[in-house]
Amino acid sequence: MGTMDPDQTVDEATTPVVLDVTDPTTRTVALERAAEAVGEGECIVLPTDTVYGIGADALDPLAVQRLLNTKERGRDMPPPVLVGDAAVLPALCDAVPQAAHDLAEEFWPGGLTLVLRAQESLTMDLGETHGTIAVRVPDQDATRELLRLTGPLAVSSANKSGRPPALTVAEATEQLGVEVAVYLDGGQSRIGEPSTIIDFASTSDGKVLRQGALSLDEIHRIAPAVVGLPEPDPEPEPEPADPQPADPEPVENGTDPTS
Repeated sequence: MGTMDPDQTVDEATTPVVLDVTDPTTRTVALERAAEAVGEGECIVLPTDTVYGIGADALDPLAVQRLLNTKERGRDMPPPVLVGDAAVLPALCDAVPQAAHDLAEEFWPGGLTLVLRAQESLTMDLGETHGTIAVRVPDQDATRELLRLTGPLAVSSANKSGRPPALTVAEATEQLGVEVAVYLDGGQSRIGEPSTIIDFASTSDGKVLRQGALSLDEIHRIAPAVVGLPEPDPEPEPEPADPQPADPEPVENGTDPTS
């Protein structure tokens, strides 16, 4: 599916609105149109460095619920929040352990999501977060520019729940269609796998909840106390098969000698 001019009028009830953010001459208008949709409580699809995401205003509970409904996901799987700069962390999070601060300084923008205790004063309703918030700064220029226009966005991978994440805007439109107000086309996702998620809400040392774009070796270079995912149980050795009896020798007339 091709992109269109940001000023072009289409039937948005039947045709997804796809706007190019790779062209500097149209990027600003495309981002402003996406930001306008976010301000109206709509969902948008945006490129990130990992995979394409579906986003909504993180401060609008109805918009966040629309995002979950579009993905066919329950409130027990709340979306993370994308921000344009790590400087907003104190406004969102109650405390940032030193290891989390060091990882953010090293790997943001990038494929790292930090789970932290949320500020009690936050009005966000992202689902059943149990007082936590998952935050990331994406390594995608157009998306960070958009985030400066919109403020924090609740963003999850741009796919129906249980289906593969979209790596191109075409894959996102195929799955989500006109349930999304605006699609921003940033080309092929560079990394192609979700971010690594580290939980600092339950422990100040941190523990990996999902191993993704950032390897454990990279994490340990900055924060050696972070606990990795448990090793999978080794596959049990297969039991030796019972020896099979040799095929009986055929008799001359071709019948089974046991019959």
